[in-house]
Amino acid sequence: MDLLKEKIVTEGKVLSDSVLKVDAFLNHQVDPVLMQEIGKEFANRFRDKKITKILTLESSGIAPATMAGLELGVPVIFARKRQSLTLTDNLLTAEVYSFTKQTTSKVSVSHDFIKEGDNLLVIDDFLANGQAALGLIDIAEQAKADVAGIGIVIEKGFQEGGQALRDKGIKVESLAIIDSLENNQVAFKEEALRQ
Repeated sequence: MDLLKEKIVTEGKVLSDSVLKVDAFLNHQVDPVLMQEIGKEFANRFRDKKITKILTLESSGIAPATMAGLELGVPVIFARKRQSLTLTDNLLTAEVYSFTKQTTSKVSVSHDFIKEGDNLLVIDDFLANGQAALGLIDIAEQAKADVAGIGIVIEKGFQEGGQALRDKGIKVESLAIIDSLENNQVAFKEEALRQ
């Protein structure tokens, strides 16, 4: 996705060799045109998987997941990181460690929205160590639903999460894979493979 890569290069900020800040277009301020294109791309990559629902995490996964849901014509469910007065019964829960925030959250989805036989597409903004994806897979397994694949907006290819998920036989489609953030420069995987 050239549009996404261009945004990463022009508006992303490399904070360290392992942290990329993309709050200008993905996870604080959202670029709706970019999200629409991301939704179309995920829909194209997973259209043949007979997706019944999309599962994501609040809050940064909601925009790309919603656009993909619009393209595929399926509902979007997001796992909540915070308890609410209305989300108390019949919950599917998992613990998810956030690499960026260095915290563990208990995420929850109402079992009313994920059922046995659902064919889920998991979508998230970033993939680093794979903990968020594994937490969402755990929730799907608790519901006896299938996970058809995982769509990631930006994968940190230099961290083990993507490879670990692929080694489990899970289809992972990342729209941009970063090979390195060294020297305050974003290097994409394709560029690294050509050298």
